[in-house]
Amino acid sequence: MDLQISGKKALVLGASRGLGAAIAKGLAAEGVKVFAAARNTDKIEPSDNITPIAVDLADPASVTRLIASLTEQEGVDILVNNSGGPKAGPALGQSRESWLAAFEAMATSIFTISGAMLEGMIARKWGRIITIGSSGVEQPIPNLALSNGVRAAVAGWSKTLAAEVARHGITVNMILPGRIDTDRVRELDGIKAEKTGASIEDVQSASRNDIPAGRYGRPEEFAAAAVFLASAQASYVTGSSIRVDGGMIRGL
Repeated sequence: MDLQISGKKALVLGASRGLGAAIAKGLAAEGVKVFAAARNTDKIEPSDNITPIAVDLADPASVTRLIASLTEQEGVDILVNNSGGPKAGPALGQSRESWLAAFEAMATSIFTISGAMLEGMIARKWGRIITIGSSGVEQPIPNLALSNGVRAAVAGWSKTLAAEVARHGITVNMILPGRIDTDRVRELDGIKAEKTGASIEDVQSASRNDIPAGRYGRPEEFAAAAVFLASAQASYVTGSSIRVDGGMIRGL
């Protein structure tokens, strides 16, 4: 299938590893010119279709520099909002500073970048905004209070924005990953193992038992959903939250 996005430009945040890296490679394989953004770009391998670009989403000045750089190049057609997760921990006892830091890095930064990139998308009457969320938006994950809270706010923003820009040929969607085999998930498995006294193997086995597919997902499987949402064929899909979780979330 020709996704009809060859030659488009994309910005993928958090592209140095995990889901962001997989999405950047998936888009590049379709002929998209990808700006692969991360705080540390050393792990991003440049290619004909992938250009590393530095940004620290927790630093407003860094976000401003990123926007200025891309605005000089007339923005992008596809924006993949992907922020790292905050530290694990319960809701009880979280400080005001922790909540503000998490919101700045995971919400305010992507709201600001999206607003700036939308100017060009509206002018061109074509655009795709895809935000990577978490299954915690639909079923809060124990001991990830900051992530559950902030990502829920992002989900509300995404749904609201979708209705505002649909008439301009722009779609706005979220993708909610389940247990995808990334460094972040392995880190969380390690924290759970340390907290419970179980081995990492036992923690992972218990997680697999909760997934109807019986395994963790692969980053490239997740990326395929993002690449489709970026395509011309997905032009009537907007305001949606799509789960890629092997059936883990049992709710409707």
